[in-house]
Amino acid sequence: MAVCKICGKKKVVGNNVSHANNKTKRVFNPNLQRIRIQTERGAKRAYVCSRCLRSGKIKKAV
Repeated sequence: MAVCKICGKKKVVGNNVSHANNKTKRVFNPNLQRIRIQTERGAKRAYVCSRCLRSGKIKKAV
């Protein structure tokens, strides 16, 4: 899976824990969106998490 270009957020591994305390592996995936961002060299497509989009850490390309 991809990684956020701004903050470096990626998937994290944890456990599903049942009522009987059985543990099985699971994956927490970040909410990544593939959008066009504005860079010094022009517009570029990149994976950015929704947290970075909402907080205004990037400038969207038109």
